[in-house]
Amino acid sequence: MKTAAIGVSAIVFDDDGRVLLIQRNLPPAAGYWHVPGGKLEPGESMVEGVRREVKEETGLDVTIGPIMAVVERRQEGFHYVIVDFLARLDNPNQTEVKPSDDARAAAWVAENELNDYPIAEGLLPILARARLAHRGEKLGLADLEGFGTDFMPNLV
Repeated sequence: MKTAAIGVSAIVFDDDGRVLLIQRNLPPAAGYWHVPGGKLEPGESMVEGVRREVKEETGLDVTIGPIMAVVERRQEGFHYVIVDFLARLDNPNQTEVKPSDDARAAAWVAENELNDYPIAEGLLPILARARLAHRGEKLGLADLEGFGTDFMPNLV
């Protein structure tokens, strides 16, 4: 097993309530659908890392919001502690995805279509929680220094 690494990912919804998913191209969980994200680089903040990963995997720019989940995954010889953030598109009109880097494919997926995709283990409950937060529920952990109070003012 490799040394534990920090992973970051973004849960992004469009104006129609669809969630942005990528199909992983490399292990762990190659072929499965997940939210965009990846390994934090040395010296990079979590917010910087998740923005970079979304841009690399989908071509989209996002603003990072509150933490939705922190999970530990040990599979296929990998060991990650992953921090899942709620995020929003910088430009809600820019929804065309361009999968690249570790993303074999990318798609905006409606809630009622999630069962049509092989979703990474443990992701569905996190998406359900993030959907509530996206709708305005007061959920998650907040690093106000990291993203400010303008993302979801009702958190503070």
